[in-house]
Amino acid sequence: MSTLRVTVWNEGRHEKKNPAVQKVYPQGMHTVIAQALQAQGLTVGTATLDEPEHGLTEAVLNQTDVLIWWGHLAHGEVQDEIVNRVHARVLDGMGLVVLHSGHFSKIFQKLMGTTCNLKWREANEKERIWVVDPGHPVAEGIGEYFEIEHEEMYGEHFDIPAPDSLVFVSWFAGGDVFRSGCAYHRGRGKIFYFRPGHETYPTYYQPEVQRVILNAVRWVGQPSGAKVTFGHRPQPLEPLSTT
Repeated sequence: MSTLRVTVWNEGRHEKKNPAVQKVYPQGMHTVIAQALQAQGLTVGTATLDEPEHGLTEAVLNQTDVLIWWGHLAHGEVQDEIVNRVHARVLDGMGLVVLHSGHFSKIFQKLMGTTCNLKWREANEKERIWVVDPGHPVAEGIGEYFEIEHEEMYGEHFDIPAPDSLVFVSWFAGGDVFRSGCAYHRGRGKIFYFRPGHETYPTYYQPEVQRVILNAVRWVGQPSGAKVTFGHRPQPLEPLSTT
């Protein structure tokens, strides 16, 4: 199997505006995620909101097997033309991994067809992430659960379609629960939503989180099914009577 080509997309705004985020991710969380994947032998590039075409030109996407998406402050600034471009690539087989507040991104909402809304709270809570589908490839090497000492809480109801596979469920110290690892198929493409990753916490340095993202990249990076065609079919498979 050839090496997967990954593009890590991030708004790139928090680390420029918030000293607390700059302290944790001085070069942006996309850099931390990219470096962790590069260490596993993947070919990885990055892209940010303020680059031309948000760094997601047709040339970049055509050379991307898996796109990782993190957004928060500026979902509305993402151009619809770029969203449609990404959407078409997902349907054609490009994998998509959506992280944390990327649940409100235009691309995730378009693919889900729902508001993707939820409850949230910032209270430095412990998050315990339970594996509820241990046979799924994204859960490989994780064990029964792992914990993140401090995270932002996301709580149900999470307004998404029922996942094709629910891999992780989170419990928070305040008592809330959340469907935190959701796998989908859209067209030939695979999508995985993974909840952790608030910008003021060092979540993306945690080995278990990095392992989940790596597993998710490997899973979504394999398109499902044969390439399909649509439209006019002038030549029938069997001879047609002219009478």
